[in-house]
Amino acid sequence: MPSRSPGETDGPPTRPHRETRTAPADGGALGKTRSAKPRDALFDNAKYLAIVLVAVGHAWEPLRGESRTVTALYTLVYAFHMPAFIIISGYFSRSFDWSPGKIKRLITGVAVPYIVFEVAYTFFTRWSDGEPDRSISLLDPLYLTWFLAALFIWRLTTPIWRALRWPLPIALVIAALATLTPSIGKDLDLHRTLQFLPYFVLGLSLKKKHFEMVRRREARILAVPVFAGALIVSYWAVTRMNYAWFFHKSSAEDLAAPAWYGPVMTLAIFGCSTVLVAAFVALVPRRRTWFTALGAGTLYGYLLHGFFIQAANHWHWSHNDWFHTPLGAVTVTAIAAAVVTGLCTAPVRRVFRAAFEPKMDWAFRRQTPAHGQDQARAAEETPVPTPAPH
Repeated sequence: MPSRSPGETDGPPTRPHRETRTAPADGGALGKTRSAKPRDALFDNAKYLAIVLVAVGHAWEPLRGESRTVTALYTLVYAFHMPAFIIISGYFSRSFDWSPGKIKRLITGVAVPYIVFEVAYTFFTRWSDGEPDRSISLLDPLYLTWFLAALFIWRLTTPIWRALRWPLPIALVIAALATLTPSIGKDLDLHRTLQFLPYFVLGLSLKKKHFEMVRRREARILAVPVFAGALIVSYWAVTRMNYAWFFHKSSAEDLAAPAWYGPVMTLAIFGCSTVLVAAFVALVPRRRTWFTALGAGTLYGYLLHGFFIQAANHWHWSHNDWFHTPLGAVTVTAIAAAVVTGLCTAPVRRVFRAAFEPKMDWAFRRQTPAHGQDQARAAEETPVPTPAPH
């Protein structure tokens, strides 16, 4: 089950990586510096690699039509990178409850960034898409912001899912029913929220032992033929299947398919994506690497790289025939990976921290020390998921 959990190691023991955080200043309480739990390198490595795939997937979008290979790779990436982010988000949301501290963190870490970037992307796309009259609508998530709207809903409902006896089957039924309902509309991108819900609930259900299973040497060896076989199937399916099913943002009717396809594809894609996420996590390095620290900044890379993608598309870079050659596609891939890597670095995070992690102590009631110690670890570890194309 691909999702990352804190404190897991593989092979010889490594020196734990610790970092200090400033405790949330709950209602004016002293923000004393305290030592956080050791960050598990596996999860930071996985988040970084997943966000690179997000950026690369967006860069490949204009190249899909003229290359079956690029389309096959694009389909494969979309089959697991978003589910991986969501499963991880669910895993790190297990401790969420409706206590004041957790609600504060949900608002400042998810709701406020959603509003900030919904407005920012609206103004930016007025220029990039040539739509000067585009209006701001907080109910219709624009481009990458849908994930924050969905995460807000998923995390807010976490106590409900944790209380149910069979949460995953119920989430799968809801996702299947969503594929039968074209009338859901665009409000808060509920199609994506409901159809991706099973992955979040799966993450909530995972335990450390599930990650230990995919950390074994046998799992890493098996992951290689799994991805090789998935790529072959993806290449075969390019001319036979609508890869938009992996975006989880439409009903069966919207995809010109019979209604009964929806529930069937929901179960089939869930099984396929879960296996691929497990294989992905199995292949992720367990130890600290040069990019481990970047895993803490994936939300920055996620939300900021969209401005570069939109600007590049505004200047019609894909109209250059060279980018449609094998070497051109490789170059585009490298540039996308380099840009999103830079956006996850500490200097960028310092510049934009106020937009991503506002303290907003003035907006909340003063809490007692008991509430002030509320664990915000889950929200802080939230990765950024991969958006479906706009």
